[in-house]
Amino acid sequence: MPGRYTYYIISCICLLLVGCDRISEDERLIYEKPEPAQRVVLLEDFTGQRCTNCPKATEVIAQLQETYGDALVAVGIHGGPLAFAGNAKVIGLKTNAGDEYYSHWNLEYQPVGLVNRHAPVNYPEWAAAVKEELTKPAPLRLGGNALVEGDAITIHVYAEGTDGTVVGKLQVWLLEDGIQTLQLMPDGSANQTYIHNHVFRTAVNGLWGDDFSVGEGERTERTFTQALEPAWNKGQLSVVAFVYNDSGVQQAVRFN
Repeated sequence: MPGRYTYYIISCICLLLVGCDRISEDERLIYEKPEPAQRVVLLEDFTGQRCTNCPKATEVIAQLQETYGDALVAVGIHGGPLAFAGNAKVIGLKTNAGDEYYSHWNLEYQPVGLVNRHAPVNYPEWAAAVKEELTKPAPLRLGGNALVEGDAITIHVYAEGTDGTVVGKLQVWLLEDGIQTLQLMPDGSANQTYIHNHVFRTAVNGLWGDDFSVGEGERTERTFTQALEPAWNKGQLSVVAFVYNDSGVQQAVRFN
């Protein structure tokens, strides 16, 4: 009796093995495409403390952030003719990088914005441009974290490919919120207690970022360290990372 059971078990195993051999090679593994990434739109707001219409543009950004939340990343870049460098009494937010970006894009007025680095757009048109960009699929997912230790911040950024291969540049910026200082208002008055948010402070990895690529289903990580200026409020800093190429910004993220 035991021999009969042994023969039966061996026969079943053989049938299973033979059955498996009948499955063609291309049917044994089924590729599963990564889950789509949520599109996040980058809005570069070229602004200035001496720009009387810039508070109106800031109001548009606030409305868009209320509507889209984390799907919109806004950056206030103080550069160009209406930016203010500051003096002994008043804090200025102008940066050399802001001036270079303003000149590079051949901008001629303020406020003006770049939505995912397409053609410059006047602030009344930002809502339509952001809405259109949010309908486009994102080919990758971005995320990260940052840690302030002493007078430096360590930034960790990761990217996951979700649709094809993305080749371009990875840019990392440092922002600051809650800066109270001068702003000229639409009525021409000077508001000395105006609160400036999402203010561009520095480009962590150079003006134009680092070469970058990620394939579908792949993950890549980068780490950066940035020295902090004494005037920056460490508790109000955040990081913006984005990937861009000749087709515009492919994905963006903001994190603390």
